[in-house]
Amino acid sequence: MRLTHLLTLTTLNVALCSGAAAKIEKPDFNKHIKPILEAACVHCHSEKSDKGGLKLTTLEEALKGGDNGTALVPGDPAKSPLFTTTTLAEDADEVMPPKKEGLLSKEQQELLKLWIQQGANWPKDVKLTNTVRVNFEKHIQPILEENCVSCHNAEKAKGDFNMATRQDAFTTGEKSPSIIPFDAEKSGLFALTALEADDDDLMPPKKSGGPLKKEQSDLLRSWIEQGAVWPEKITLKAKEKKGPVSNNPDNLALVQKIHAFIVQTSKEQAEADMKSYDSKVPKTEKPYSMVAIKGGEFLMGSPATEANRKDDEGPQVKVKVKPFWMGKYEVTWDEYLPFMITDVGRNKDGSKQKFNPEDAITEITSQPTTPYTEMSFGMGTDGYPAISMTQHAANKYCQWLSAQTGHFYRLPTEEEWEYAARAGTTTAYYWGDDASKAKDHEWYYDNAPNFQYAKVGQKGPNPWGLHDILGNVAEWTIDQYQPDYYKNLAALGDKATGYFVPSTKPYPHTARGGSFDDDPDKLRAAFRRASHPDWKQQDPQLPKSIWYLTDAKFLGFRLVRPLEIPTAEEMYKYWNNGVEKE
Repeated sequence: MRLTHLLTLTTLNVALCSGAAAKIEKPDFNKHIKPILEAACVHCHSEKSDKGGLKLTTLEEALKGGDNGTALVPGDPAKSPLFTTTTLAEDADEVMPPKKEGLLSKEQQELLKLWIQQGANWPKDVKLTNTVRVNFEKHIQPILEENCVSCHNAEKAKGDFNMATRQDAFTTGEKSPSIIPFDAEKSGLFALTALEADDDDLMPPKKSGGPLKKEQSDLLRSWIEQGAVWPEKITLKAKEKKGPVSNNPDNLALVQKIHAFIVQTSKEQAEADMKSYDSKVPKTEKPYSMVAIKGGEFLMGSPATEANRKDDEGPQVKVKVKPFWMGKYEVTWDEYLPFMITDVGRNKDGSKQKFNPEDAITEITSQPTTPYTEMSFGMGTDGYPAISMTQHAANKYCQWLSAQTGHFYRLPTEEEWEYAARAGTTTAYYWGDDASKAKDHEWYYDNAPNFQYAKVGQKGPNPWGLHDILGNVAEWTIDQYQPDYYKNLAALGDKATGYFVPSTKPYPHTARGGSFDDDPDKLRAAFRRASHPDWKQQDPQLPKSIWYLTDAKFLGFRLVRPLEIPTAEEMYKYWNNGVEKE
């Protein structure tokens, strides 16, 4: 980048060889400390995840500490684990952040130490929230190497700016310093990327492929605001800019082929032909079971007199439901893991990086990229329900299974889910209205083994043969969440049969049923929950993954197979909600 834009830059002497943090004589909490804690600590130490009993979102919580006592002793860094744990060896069990997440830089450690020495001034009204931690090698290096280094290196340093090495990037340039840790607005490296597209000083310029994508410019901003950590060992080299990912072959043409296979394979033509069945995933031989559910009519929603009723559960409306099969159990890790984890390189949209046009239809469906962490979170996989997938991932699993079996699988609609969960009953739970009997039928907070999910099928089924339908883990539906869903349903009249709310935005979508982490009121058949961005709070990626919900450990899904086979176009819409990217 040619850093000649007329910016008002500070003259702060940033000499990284002696440590940027050492030149900050009085750390400001909001500018210097807050960004570090929010990016490196809060995701594990907040209301949502208080590892070791420790929360770090307020000064009061930091002083209170966790299982091992206080985290912060103002004036005494040596007695403040908030600082001392960051200085441990990278292979030490107690080092924070853990090695797998990346240790704090020496400059960040020194800032924490200096801030604590000076009294740990933390305004009482400032509450920390989790932010994505920017990793130089993963997030920043590719941006600089593909967009900047070709014009700013030792041989060709436009504007006298060489960004090949850490020291040069922080000290060279006509308007140096071009990078001021913790101050993105005064850092030319960021500021020039944020100019209007028609500005003459935009970097990179239009002729060189500029402007950067907003997500790239935002990454540069966040990286600088978090301290501009640049590992000393890394030297940048100019690389060719990656072009757009080739068209994903997982498209309508593929679905048309799967549709033809399903029409050829599925034999049942009428409800009388339907029988419950046990089957196996062809690719893996992992078993799964489907229960035949006859069509019928039921009163959907909860009455105004039902205990713990929510406003979005009514008014009640009579709904006709067509016949379908439903999974006897929630989809297990045994079934889902081979779909989630593959030895094939994949683009972020799940398509193969090396695509063979001759691949069979069973090989083309988009599948998840490799997760950054173990997604059962230590709760077990053999016989346990799969969890923490996005609705998009669940949809794609249904497509993947359909392409193998010749049966059309998808997520249930809200109508189908509640119809099957009630199983002909009209009470709050399929066993009646007595919440105290929940322990005999479902897994929830009071009886969940080790406060986590249980193996599927350990509790008895509902009257229609479905296990764990109201507990263990909540379950995705195909619907976009609407608070006034029932009013809209009532207005449809006869057209409500088979209705679902199509997706128009990433959030919210509807999940049904209770989980191991819920009280009995959320096990009621009419209870609905809306997905939320918080369900991805700990996802370290930018943009966030379309496959994983790192904070929805309570959420899984169950298969449905309708008797009536939809058109290929309808099938495509079921498997592709179109709003998976945030």
